[in-house]
Amino acid sequence: MEDNEDEQTHSTTGGENEVKDAAFVHGEPSQDDNKGPPLVDSEAIILHEKVTKKIIKEGRGEKPSKYSTCFLHYRAWTESTQHKFEDTWQEQRPIEIVLGKEKNQMTGLAIAVASMKSGECALLHVGWELGYGKEGSFSFPNVPPMADLIYEVELIGFDETKEGKARGDMTVEERIGAADRRKMEGNVLFKDEKLEEAMQQYEMAIAYMGDDFMFQLMGKYRDMALAVKNPCHLNIAACLIKLKRYEEAIPQCSIVLSEDENNVKAMFRRGKAKAELGQTDAAREDFLKARKYAPEDKVIVKELRLLDEDDKAVYQKQKEIYKGIFGPRPEPKPKQKNWFIFVWQWLLAFFYRLFKLEKQKVN
Repeated sequence: MEDNEDEQTHSTTGGENEVKDAAFVHGEPSQDDNKGPPLVDSEAIILHEKVTKKIIKEGRGEKPSKYSTCFLHYRAWTESTQHKFEDTWQEQRPIEIVLGKEKNQMTGLAIAVASMKSGECALLHVGWELGYGKEGSFSFPNVPPMADLIYEVELIGFDETKEGKARGDMTVEERIGAADRRKMEGNVLFKDEKLEEAMQQYEMAIAYMGDDFMFQLMGKYRDMALAVKNPCHLNIAACLIKLKRYEEAIPQCSIVLSEDENNVKAMFRRGKAKAELGQTDAAREDFLKARKYAPEDKVIVKELRLLDEDDKAVYQKQKEIYKGIFGPRPEPKPKQKNWFIFVWQWLLAFFYRLFKLEKQKVN
């Protein structure tokens, strides 16, 4: 589907709350659990005696100051064994650090984050003194004593707050309001086709609506929170489909459907991502469910028709292949006569008869 769809069909294709006509569309590509830290060729930057950084992807804008609330994703390994002990991308759970108020085990990570710009990805080496220390951690995460650490980290973004107010210190209204502001900033970036930047804003909004927070909400407050959180997931899916990162878009839609099983946009976008991946049966199932709740939506009907046409094309191609394999054998072409051989055979026969006659006369 393209942007700028007919207004009558924007119910499934448009983004949520001012992000309209976004048919498809963050998330980090999945990584094999058996793989260690990525190899990075950039020059190492010494941030501290125990902290070095190699930039994987440049960020933009300013760096956070002390007491900024920073939102980030990371993977963490013990350097000696290459054991990955934490992965917020896999858990789809960005974490929050208030610079200057971080936990002791996050000191080295916080030093590095303070040197980063929004959107920057980096590989960090942190000495055990600024990590989990001499004792390590035997609960979660499981980190052995005196373990030097490696982080692959992305700074999603940060909020500048003079008082360094963490999410846990905010009221429900403050957290929902902060998330909604991030969502609206993401919508503006989405309209400008700045998809990566938009996704960072949506992820920061979702970070305010963490699972622990949502679990505590009931009634109108839960409805208020979902009215911010679900559109962010859907708009991330829209960005990912636009970026052709279809596998990452699917779980974003599934999160929404776990809260709102009749959400047409979530069904449609998940179906679109599956269709692009060649999962036609699963895509058709999502499109049919979406059509049940939005029977007049022309875009859903169009996608179902495209799936049917694709199935017919595949069937016809298979038919031609099987026809070639199992069809009637072609008639053999008549062989052309070789006149030289024919004449030579006639001469041999003639001389044989002549020789035979002469022999009879002699006898």
